[in-house]
Amino acid sequence: MAVERIWLDVPFAEKDEAKKGGARWDPAAKRWYAPRPGVAELQRWAPAPDVSDLLPGEDRSLGGGLFVDLVPSSCWFTNVRSCVEKKDWERLRRMINGRAEQRCEICGAGEDREAKRWLEAHERWIFDEATRTQTLKRLICLCTDCHHVTHYGYACQVLKIEAQVFAHLVKVTKMTETQARQHIRAAFALWEKRSATTWNLDLGILTNAGITLAPPPNAKTRVDIAETTLRASGGQPAVPQQPSRTESAIRRMLGRN
Repeated sequence: MAVERIWLDVPFAEKDEAKKGGARWDPAAKRWYAPRPGVAELQRWAPAPDVSDLLPGEDRSLGGGLFVDLVPSSCWFTNVRSCVEKKDWERLRRMINGRAEQRCEICGAGEDREAKRWLEAHERWIFDEATRTQTLKRLICLCTDCHHVTHYGYACQVLKIEAQVFAHLVKVTKMTETQARQHIRAAFALWEKRSATTWNLDLGILTNAGITLAPPPNAKTRVDIAETTLRASGGQPAVPQQPSRTESAIRRMLGRN
């Protein structure tokens, strides 16, 4: 007979505090639960209703396969997770991983603690240049390796793992090395074009699903956050001052002079 769990919504950052209050971890469900009803120390993590497997207005067909999917520099470090209340992010993360059956939606890999490979949420956006609006249209479950490929610039300039990330791109897509480098150059050219615009964020697929958003920083503040965070992490300034600067960065990543 299956045990009826008293589930909790515990953000990752609060797991130690919840454990101290008596919460227990179910490794199969990948979720915390209360050992018995009425534990006062755990009431703050009482669960909200599950998020629907299909968010209102979400396009699950958008952006299939593995590709370099660079976020405009003005939006670095102010992603969806930073705009969602911690408990609601836990609900959202659980839905994303659950509908993917705890597997990366691109390469099929699962979590591997020894390999330091996790399952992570990645955002797919569409861009309306006329209104300068960046609209969230899909959330996809990626393993750490595939997620690094999508954020190729961050992986190379900050994490310094370009060889590893490039190898994963080639392995999964079956591109030749020449095709992969051409793909990366095209992705950076598109990134540079989009980074010239300061975008307004449309997160309607979340708010329409009952997800509580923390007030996102305004467009100008997002630029400042990107610059400050990138410098603190050892990367290059986020917003290119001139086209040749970005081209130089691309050439360094691709091993060209």
